[in-house]
Amino acid sequence: MTDDRERLHAAVAAGVLGAEAEFARMLRSIVEVARAIFGAKASSIFLFEPATDELVFAAVAGDSEQRLVGRRMPSSSGIAGWVLSSRTPLVLEDVRSDPRFARDVAEGTGYVPNGMMAVPLLDDEDVLGVLQVLDRPQKARFSLQEMELLGLFANQAAIALGLLGSARAARAALAGDAELSVVARLAGILEQLEPERRAAGVALLDQLAHILG
Repeated sequence: MTDDRERLHAAVAAGVLGAEAEFARMLRSIVEVARAIFGAKASSIFLFEPATDELVFAAVAGDSEQRLVGRRMPSSSGIAGWVLSSRTPLVLEDVRSDPRFARDVAEGTGYVPNGMMAVPLLDDEDVLGVLQVLDRPQKARFSLQEMELLGLFANQAAIALGLLGSARAARAALAGDAELSVVARLAGILEQLEPERRAAGVALLDQLAHILG
């Protein structure tokens, strides 16, 4: 009975949490705003996938850079890998002289930065990924206020990545189960409705549940 309840919860979660595309848009808006606020040349979010021990481009600022979304690299690669494993924010004004910098990885993306700010995306004890801001104007030394601002972006990104992970886990639980997929679709439809229509839909489902016992 407990397993059935958990699977039903996963089905509803898949519908309520929404499609992955919604969270992808949320992540992209975070990197776009971060790039604009810091006046940077680029910004990106990596998602950490423990199953494959890889970092995956989850969001990139700029239309021409969207080809990078989905690209993978070992989780130990470069500065992003160091920030992930150490769970420590890092600011470098000259990344090219840093031994942690993976130039081959950067060249593979088509952009080799000079400076970088990177911060781990944390959810309690779990590390979900890394946020990077590349080549901000070097008009002044990095300040405490900028670090606090970067932390705010990291918090928002961690929330979005957490939701994305929950949606993926819920959908994985539904794989091959047509009945629970129907529940998920209904939950998703209800979530998108206007308040009055949502209330009517919930009432209809409640009546159906009563009829079916």
